[in-house]
Amino acid sequence: MQLTVWTYEGPPHVGAMRIATAMRGIHYVLHAPQGDTYADLLFTMIERRDERPPVSYTTFQARDLGTDTAQLFKRAAQEAYERFRPQALLVGASCTAELLQDDPGGLAKALDLPVPVIPLELPAYQRKENWGAAETFYRLTRALLGPGRPTPEAKVRHDPPRCNLLGPAALGFRHRDDTTEITALLNRMGIEVHVTAPAGASPADLQRIPEADFNVVLYPEIAGSTAQYLERCFGMPFTREQPIGILGTQAFIREVAALAQVPAEPALTGSPARSAWYSRSVDSNYLTGKRVFIFADATHAVAAARMARDELGFTVVGLGTYAREQAREVREAARLYGLEALITDDYLEVEKHIAATQPELVLGTQMERHIAKRLRIPCAVISAPAHVQDYPARYSPQMGFEGANVLFDTWVHPLMMGLEEHLLTMFSEDREFHNEAAPSHLPAAARAPAQAPAPAEARDAGARCWSSEAEQELQKVPFFVRGKARRNTERFAQERGLALITLETLYDAKAHYSH
Repeated sequence: MQLTVWTYEGPPHVGAMRIATAMRGIHYVLHAPQGDTYADLLFTMIERRDERPPVSYTTFQARDLGTDTAQLFKRAAQEAYERFRPQALLVGASCTAELLQDDPGGLAKALDLPVPVIPLELPAYQRKENWGAAETFYRLTRALLGPGRPTPEAKVRHDPPRCNLLGPAALGFRHRDDTTEITALLNRMGIEVHVTAPAGASPADLQRIPEADFNVVLYPEIAGSTAQYLERCFGMPFTREQPIGILGTQAFIREVAALAQVPAEPALTGSPARSAWYSRSVDSNYLTGKRVFIFADATHAVAAARMARDELGFTVVGLGTYAREQAREVREAARLYGLEALITDDYLEVEKHIAATQPELVLGTQMERHIAKRLRIPCAVISAPAHVQDYPARYSPQMGFEGANVLFDTWVHPLMMGLEEHLLTMFSEDREFHNEAAPSHLPAAARAPAQAPAPAEARDAGARCWSSEAEQELQKVPFFVRGKARRNTERFAQERGLALITLETLYDAKAHYSH
């Protein structure tokens, strides 16, 4: 077993919690020891939900292992039903309780409760959170709909056309705002959103899913298996395009229009996206060819790579995902950029690749934000796992035309702010910037001392020894490329066996890498 400080995904029962928390009329009874009840914090502290998730725990302790833990579960399930009166009950075990083999599904069935009871068998030592969410959504939908079969005759199409939005869940990256944005886009196309699930849906709503004409899959990691089941058993086609970026949104509109048999042109003309003009402006030359490294869930990674290259003119130097279930899609996308996809859930492996490719922008998760901060590279979070700051109170979608605006701001601003920082450095000797020459509005005790260069031991393990003159000269390089200049110089010195980097070494390295 590999021990780690960070992890991209939790165990699969956390994914089941995400589905239960997103829905209405659902309760999840989890057979778990006292230490596995931490997951409540994910929703109340990170996503800032105003109520705790609909989950009850058996919360057994060490002393309970010598007694009948199965009876503990039966009592917890009975009490949860009597207290919350859900429309359906999910039952399962956490990774630790899985070792007890108490069979929560069989125990709950023996209670003969008057609501559907859906057992979840989530192998915690082989699978992870996103798979757990997808499996829970699939099992819940299948239990409520049964093994339906598409009728041999053509389905009666509705007027206006109907679709379902599948995939939004609790603790999803901007799922709330994406749902709002895509619902408005579909309405402008004359398409009615029949059911949105799992977010906001009840068991009764899931039973109405087959009444729609087709399904829109916003997040394949969560809704892909359910959409395939609905297509196979109810004859419901589903979308494959992701409406991320201007090109992605346009492709999505055309695909939806074909499924709904409505014209696509009204939604394509008069796009509210305001980022396209920048690609035609003189200022955009500053961004052309910027090196970007992308690591996220599969949906956002693939879409971000297309938007980065085809809409902003970036050069994609790295592409990967932690979602092994969608590794094939990411590998196929990476080949389009002449890359080998990075498929791993080890953040140290990701850090090694980022340092090796020396990008000028990193697009990733909160883990990549920490990595980029250490390497002094600008970063934007585009995917879960994310921190509380990535669940804003404001409207900030990632999908649709407004999502393209948000992504443009999020990605471009860190690069453009580098110019501002460079100007401040250039004019730092002017009177208004000089600490001793100009008065400050802050009291003397509150003024921050001048920041000294980082000591050599704080830098990368492979760093060379720098002379004071070379270190001072390096500080004149704009901060947003200073890390790259340092790494290039140290590599230059290492290849030539130089133990000390002097001012002359710095200039020689600059000349070498400028050719």
